[in-house]
Amino acid sequence: MDPALEFHRQQTRRQFFGQVGLRAGSIALASLMGREMAYSASATSAVHPPLPGLPHFAPRAKRLIYLHMNGAPSQLDLWDHKPQLKAYFDQDLPESVRNGQRITTMTSGQSRLPVAPSMFKFQQYGQSGMWASELLKHTSKIVDDIALVKTVHTSAINHDPACTFVMTGSEVPGKASIGSWLAYGLGSESNDLPSFVVFTPSFPAASQAQALFTRMWSSGFLPSRHTGVALRGQGDPVLFVKNPPGVDASDRRAMLNALGRLNEIHHARIGDPEIQTRIANYEMAFRMQASVPELTDLSRESKATLDMYGPDVHRAGSFTHSAILARRLIERGTRVVQILHRGWDQHNNLPKLLRGQIEDTDQATAALVMDLKQRGLLQDTLVVWGGEFGRTVYSQGTLTQDNYGRDHHPRNFCMWMAGGGVKGGTVYGETDDFSYNIVKDPVHINDLNATILHLMGIDHSRFSYKFQGLDQRLTGVEEHHVVKPLLA
Repeated sequence: MDPALEFHRQQTRRQFFGQVGLRAGSIALASLMGREMAYSASATSAVHPPLPGLPHFAPRAKRLIYLHMNGAPSQLDLWDHKPQLKAYFDQDLPESVRNGQRITTMTSGQSRLPVAPSMFKFQQYGQSGMWASELLKHTSKIVDDIALVKTVHTSAINHDPACTFVMTGSEVPGKASIGSWLAYGLGSESNDLPSFVVFTPSFPAASQAQALFTRMWSSGFLPSRHTGVALRGQGDPVLFVKNPPGVDASDRRAMLNALGRLNEIHHARIGDPEIQTRIANYEMAFRMQASVPELTDLSRESKATLDMYGPDVHRAGSFTHSAILARRLIERGTRVVQILHRGWDQHNNLPKLLRGQIEDTDQATAALVMDLKQRGLLQDTLVVWGGEFGRTVYSQGTLTQDNYGRDHHPRNFCMWMAGGGVKGGTVYGETDDFSYNIVKDPVHINDLNATILHLMGIDHSRFSYKFQGLDQRLTGVEEHHVVKPLLA
């Protein structure tokens, strides 16, 4: 039996017309080839070239480092200073504040919703006088470089859909992540490293951690070559990149050349674009055999730099180690680096657990911004810090003067940005006296995504991909706006 003949004999009507469409499309493709040749020689020779016409305008930031604190940091204990709450300690949250808004099943069954003021001291820092918690000993030193948004809000009230929303602009799984959008649209300056790299570092053992799903760095409906490449913290940074024993680089090169020719023949037959993705991934893996060991070698970093990041800088898989590698990646041309740090879901024992999370991340977060600034990279590198929602002002479970927990709160939370095109020392938006409702300048999560794209030189309303009959966008189909007061 001839497999090819059998395939054509059994194909459905839908498959037949799909194949016809591909062949007809090749005619249109041929007519467009002249237009493709108009690209610059540097763009066509790049492993990760940008889309034609992008960026839409001169970007303020060329690279993005996204620090996602998975589990939802408490805005009340870190950034949203509410000194008047001490007078309400252990009093029921007024119904006029809650106003019938939904809460999770984890606290909806409580007989009371007692107000829990933060037990941590706040003070003003920097020339801007930005308020910050005593926990942020290191981040408080960079407040004049950051723009703090106190009024980010989302519609998701549980972790998985909220994380999906933050990273893809939608609660519906299957959409492309922000890193994939940027890798797809802007490409990368590196031919030897992925355009989009992801770290999922270790976190304190006592933390209440949520699962991470690959959809947070997936390319979704975009070509799969734009999915984030996760670098592991233990063992080989990337599995199966090294040659097995007895196989040298020339053997691998010969094998990839032969495999590439076979894949090109297969692509010419059926036209599946994922075959081109497979070829590109094999080639990138070959290049990473040399580039990844050089990337992870910190021996040439100065002692002053390593000390600035802190004692965990040499512990592979730590947040600190991931932070310095993030800087090294963007130095080498990677477009987007994402660090997802777990353990911020503090439903009980918040004071102790939050301290642990801050100790694990605070010094390295500040060091990353300062390191970028010292090297002249911060002016065109955008750093974003935040979670998927905030925490409630009322306590979940037992409330005492020095112990409490907080439930999920999507109505307002804090995020900050620093670097390329951001107005440092800015505080945007205001919440009510209970950090429960927004009273001034709300910022939807997709307003923030539109702002990130704008800083990267992209008009979010013109950046789309046709899928399922829609012009899909990171910012969705509803109207969203760039938050211009955050721009320098």
